[in-house]
Parts: sequence; structure tokens; C-alpha cells
Amino acid sequence: MLDAVHRERLRADLEDLPPDRGLWSARKVAQWIAGMLGRLVPVRSALNYLHRLNFTRQVPRPRHVGADWVAQTTFKARFRARMQEFLHAEPERALEVWAFDEHRAGLKPVSRTVWAPRGQRPSAAGQHRFQWRYVYGFVRPSQGEVVWFLADAVNTAMFTAILAAFAREVGAGPDKRVVLVLDGAGWHVATDLIVPEGIELLILPPYSPELQPAECLWPLLREAVANDHIDDLASLDHVLGDRCNALTDDPDTIRSRTLFHWWPAFA
Repeated sequence: MLDAVHRERLRADLEDLPPDRGLWSARKVAQWIAGMLGRLVPVRSALNYLHRLNFTRQVPRPRHVGADWVAQTTFKARFRARMQEFLHAEPERALEVWAFDEHRAGLKPVSRTVWAPRGQRPSAAGQHRFQWRYVYGFVRPSQGEVVWFLADAVNTAMFTAILAAFAREVGAGPDKRVVLVLDGAGWHVATDLIVPEGIELLILPPYSPELQPAECLWPLLREAVANDHIDDLASLDHVLGDRCNALTDDPDTIRSRTLFHWWPAFA
């Protein structure tokens, strides 16, 4: 129905807000096409054009208003260059690149969209309670490896203990350098934080969660508690532990979610 000129005009208009200043939908695209052609256009035809223009429905990735795009771009370039420097400086020493983040999980209900028969509204039991566990997640995107810890606090002392346990788990030391990418939370950069031998912390630019592969672990983890009522923290520990074990045994899923295109795939 649309020639090349009109298709390019549609593509350009889709980059801006629709006439009603709301959000684009297939129905609004159909109305746009109808305005061009002077006749009614079915919604299915609008969907076909959206697909042909390589548009898909997506939830925007959150980005903090304080994020510095230049700093983020510089970090990615220097990060890859720095890893290459490590390889060339000490070719006999093993190098692994991991990412780390914490996540607060608790007894507050988590709702997720599910498939259900048409005409039937699913329900999920829930009760707002504010008791928490903290999941410490380490991920090696290039291999899809993960290491998890459950804790009841986030602070410098706890992070020191968990760093030591992680270093033992992955064998960091004189023969293996482990670069750990993490954000600049206070307990990550505290002066009294004890960093084990073989672990090197690399701090992300401020307000840059979209650069953190470990952030992608949490939607996967929350599936275990979505649309469910957890009785108490002991039960939550079991649920989270089972989910962590299942994800540990699924490196393909982990790698597909966390291996960003700019992340070094050689370590």
C-alpha cells in the first residue's frame, strides 16, 4: 500500500511522538496509513508494516537522567583495552572477567505477566511484608558462569567476607587475575574494604546500571517468587537457593542475557 517514500516517512514519524502525543500503537499506525491513502486500513496491515520496518514492541531500558554517555562510552573502550593489556603483560597468568551486583529479595509480592485462557483473569495470593534477603550475584558473561551468596545485610564487613569466599571459589590469586566489574556503592569503595589477592575491582561510571551484566540476573531470579506467596524468610531461602542452582546449571541462558556486544568474550 505504501511506496518507498511513504515507508521512509512512516519510519521517521515513528521515531517521534504520534499526533495525540501519547505512544504509538498498531491502531495509530493504521490511522496514519489511512490518512496517507484516504481509506480505511486494518490494524493487521499496520502490524505488517511495523514488522517490515524492523520495529518490535520493547520495554525501554531504564537510564538515569544523571548518566554521562561520554563517560560510559569511554569506559567501554578503556575496559576492553585494559583487559588486552593484562593479557599481554602477563600471558602466563590466567585472566577472568566477572561482574557483580547485589539484589534485595523479600516477602513483598512480585507480579509477573503469565499466559492464561482468554476471558479468565488469573490471580495470585500475596501479602505485603517487608522482610528481606540480599542476593550477591557474580557472573562471568563470556562463559555463563555464576556464583551466588545469600545474606541478611549489605555492608562493608559482609562484602569483605563474600569477596573472600568468591576468591576461593574461583581460585583467584598469584596464578589467576579476576577483574570484577561493579558499581560505586559505598561499601564497594570503602577504605576498610579488604580485597583478596588476585581480585581487581573495576568501578563503573555513576548512574550506569545498563553497563552492568549482573543486573540482568535479577529478572531471571525473580521468576522463582513471581505470583507466589512465600511464608517466611526460611522458605524464601529455599526458593532462592533452588533457583540459583537451576540458573547455575544453565550457562547458555546466563550467557545469552549477560554477554553484551562490547564485553570482552576472551576472558
